[in-house]
Amino acid sequence: MRNKAVMCWSCGKDSAIALWTLQQAGEYEIVGLLTTLTEGYDRVSMSGVRRELLQRQASALGLPVDEVWIPPQCVNPVYEARMGEAVQQLKEGGVAAVAFGDLFLEDVRDYREQQMAGTGLSCVFPIWGEDTVRLSQRMIDSGLRATLVCVDPRQVPAGLAGRAYDETLLADLPASADPCGERGEFHTFVWDAPNFRAPIDVSPGEIVERDGFVFADLIPV
Repeated sequence: MRNKAVMCWSCGKDSAIALWTLQQAGEYEIVGLLTTLTEGYDRVSMSGVRRELLQRQASALGLPVDEVWIPPQCVNPVYEARMGEAVQQLKEGGVAAVAFGDLFLEDVRDYREQQMAGTGLSCVFPIWGEDTVRLSQRMIDSGLRATLVCVDPRQVPAGLAGRAYDETLLADLPASADPCGERGEFHTFVWDAPNFRAPIDVSPGEIVERDGFVFADLIPV
């Protein structure tokens, strides 16, 4: 019997390709998604994706989603406490591991492993260490389709918000930017992937600047 695992889900391409990689490997039984949302906004934290779109992704994947709600401008102790409660519930439900879509930031990986160390659950990093140039191409070749929903204009042009994550987008990125946006250059929403039952229909919404980031809203159709 395979151990049960959940995917730490951002709604974006890295968690999507990590989930697909994990499912193809077959070592774990993937039983759900784990996502942080912001109270009062009804949106996924950091990327600003609408909750309804998160739920449509979960439906397309055929997986339940465990929602962890945090306040705006959440301080780390509160985040850790609420995530800790969610992880404890998962453990009680038989989950043995949490998977992450991290690529190469050692401090981020160390933080995750430290936070999970006392829970009894293990950390899984399905795409850790992959070359991000090759990985970005693998995403596109696999049929993964995504839209940039949050851009850091200090690292990449603000006009990339709302663009499709495709070969043209990759060619337009500054040389200093990681093609997977691992340093926070941008965040995406995946509307189709090889493990989706069907694509998710969205229409472009308003593009706004908030807290130093540029957000491209996507509206469920």
